[in-house]
Amino acid sequence: MSSIDAALLAAHAAGDGTAMMRLYAKAAEAAKTSDAAAFYLTHAYVFALEAGHADAPALHQRLIDAGREHPAAPPRPPKR
Repeated sequence: MSSIDAALLAAHAAGDGTAMMRLYAKAAEAAKTSDAAAFYLTHAYVFALEAGHADAPALHQRLIDAGREHPAAPPRPPKR
């Protein structure tokens, strides 16, 4: 088990969403395949959203740049 895996398990056990977000982002950078990187990056993004973390837009952009997510559509005007 790698040190990132051990730290992720500890962060999950503690319920520390911010630590999980950072660790998943770090695991994405260290991943050996694009699929593994996307897996970890997706988790980092989800935990950033749950925590209301300021890094959420940057993580979303990384997923877009990797071709794993689409940009948000423009808001629709209200129906009248």
